[in-house]
Amino acid sequence: MALMAREDTDTETRTAPAPQRPAPTEQQPAAPPAARTWAMRLMPLAVVLAALNLRPAITSLGALLEEVRDGLGMSGSVAGLLTSVPPLCFALFGVMAPRLARRFGPPAVVCAGMAAIATGLLVRPFTGTTPAFLLFSALALMGIAVSNVLMPVIVKRWFPDRVGTMTGLYSMALAVGTSAAAAVTVPLTRALGDDWRFGLLVWAALGVAAVLPWLLFVRERQEQAAPALTGGAPAARLSMVRSPTAWALAVFFGLQATGAYITMGWMAQIFRDAGVAAGTAGILLAVTMAMGIPLAFVIPRVASRLPRQGPVVVVLGTCGLIGYAGLYLWPVGGAWLWAVLLGISNCAFPLALTMIGMRARTGPGVASLSAFAQSTGYLISIPGPLLVGVLYQHSGGWGLPIALMAALMVPQIVAGILAGKNRVIEDEAAARA
Repeated sequence: MALMAREDTDTETRTAPAPQRPAPTEQQPAAPPAARTWAMRLMPLAVVLAALNLRPAITSLGALLEEVRDGLGMSGSVAGLLTSVPPLCFALFGVMAPRLARRFGPPAVVCAGMAAIATGLLVRPFTGTTPAFLLFSALALMGIAVSNVLMPVIVKRWFPDRVGTMTGLYSMALAVGTSAAAAVTVPLTRALGDDWRFGLLVWAALGVAAVLPWLLFVRERQEQAAPALTGGAPAARLSMVRSPTAWALAVFFGLQATGAYITMGWMAQIFRDAGVAAGTAGILLAVTMAMGIPLAFVIPRVASRLPRQGPVVVVLGTCGLIGYAGLYLWPVGGAWLWAVLLGISNCAFPLALTMIGMRARTGPGVASLSAFAQSTGYLISIPGPLLVGVLYQHSGGWGLPIALMAALMVPQIVAGILAGKNRVIEDEAAARA
């Protein structure tokens, strides 16, 4: 009997299933894709090239808007519409990104986005008509919109232990692309025979260059990249509309975008109306934009090390309030200081991107939160620059517009503090359930 019992025990031991490794829970971020070494080394380059392409389509056009209007016979109202198209396209097309990424994988969608940017920039200078110019501008903006949303997803998936560093690198490259297109487009146009078409066309080369490394990641598709967006049924059903964190991030993103678009569109004119020479006013605007290059790398790294990002929000907001007060009280004498302070304040953008990556634990959460915060935020930002123009026109001065800019900084600080709390949207969804 003892022998039989021992044999039974041995049989159970041999036939018992091997202990299973616990499945990863939503509390654990997915590991990076099992990629070859060359792929992991190439991804930072791909991210930087993508980021460099996310603004030149807009700022190069702004630098040559008068020439484009004359060349196409564009009315002033249509030109005004053209300047309002980017945030509208970002809002409308950004919501498509998570669905496309679930089907094709984030790298494939970003690759398609870079191809759309390159195609739009290649074709639009030679369309010859205003509707066609708007159509191909919208194609480029569509590529920018989906890439805007998915870059935090790429960073979270491929660099889960370096979210702050990679977000900083991506944000710094975006700032370089923005300021370079604004500063270099006009001199390039003059060097190319003073033809605005070639001045816009040159930026298509940057888009083509960005497509090449992303082609190597298209095959990541469902096997490696897409699990970050398809795994976990609870995460796939996250409702951003019911998340206080998602709304706080959307409002913060929208108000910082409002400030950025107002700055890019009106700050040079504020200085010029105060008596600053036109050339100096342009340099002051360039200084404001250039502040984002070093700080866009530093701020995400600092913010990612803090449990709460509220203190960073307050510092940036305070710089903005002081800068606006200076513009109103002493616009000429302290012009360089106000330009620097407003440039620091505009670095709320990389902070918002960092918080998007930190406020979600899973790939589906980051994708949903990024799409909601950016799309809703860009919708919020649309009226701001237009309202500033209306107030300026009807009041005959910059007192009321500057007061509006400063007033908007207060809810931006409040929303940023709420968005910077140490919580994640998956926990909010679990608490509601």
